[in-house]
Amino acid sequence: MSQNNIQFYKLTAAGNDFVMIDNRESIIPEEKHSSLAAKLCDRRYSIGGDGLILLEKSNKADFRMRYYNSDGSHASMCGNGGRSIAKFAYELGAVKKNMKFETDAGLITAEIKSDTVVNLALYNPKDLKLNISIQAEDKQFEVSCLNTGVPHAVIFVDDVEKTNVVKYGRIIRFHKEFSPSGTNVNFVQLTDNNTILVRTYERGVEDETLACGTGVTASSIISVIKKKVVSPVHIITRGKDNLFVSCSADESKISDVYLEGPAVVAFTGTVKVG
Repeated sequence: MSQNNIQFYKLTAAGNDFVMIDNRESIIPEEKHSSLAAKLCDRRYSIGGDGLILLEKSNKADFRMRYYNSDGSHASMCGNGGRSIAKFAYELGAVKKNMKFETDAGLITAEIKSDTVVNLALYNPKDLKLNISIQAEDKQFEVSCLNTGVPHAVIFVDDVEKTNVVKYGRIIRFHKEFSPSGTNVNFVQLTDNNTILVRTYERGVEDETLACGTGVTASSIISVIKKKVVSPVHIITRGKDNLFVSCSADESKISDVYLEGPAVVAFTGTVKVG
């Protein structure tokens, strides 16, 4: 990859922010993806973001989404990133309001609902596990797990604001129960029969983020399965944004999963890469 300036978009979705690049002409070779993500997502020396998302050509759909965390690690899917790339592709004129795109976790259908809201029809999650007992230093947690494109642990707490998300999230993220790849960790508080508060520790970012799309999806589905809420579920994130998840879910089958929420362009510019 030669030393040159390329155009980027910065999008934000419920507090998650992403650097977006149109890579349909393969201006960034695959072997440079990881290092470029770590470079561009640095908040002090570059654009800054929770992840880098590349829009690429696809033989199966309108386009392909490639996602990298801010530390350069690759992830197969990101829910807030999925809404962001749908908005990005629409802004580029690459798609109409209804589209289908390829991720490393499966095909996603998206709809641009308004200038600020995108709806995703997700693939069916997998690897449901309920009520695993996990010891995290001085506390014991009852953890349920679900893979909504990436693995998530879900823990119900009485007061999410008083929960040390970074401390216990990091311990559980690296717990032997989830080795070798680890897990994202969501702490969930119920407020009524269809609203939950969610705070998420994200692997790859290795910190709490303001929101996690696949995390609120996992949290909502497990809340429905445990009959703590009914679908559609209203989620309030750490950044105080509102997301909505609808699904049909019990212990035997999960289907018809939709994630709806904001995705907006914050700014655009050019950045030197090489």
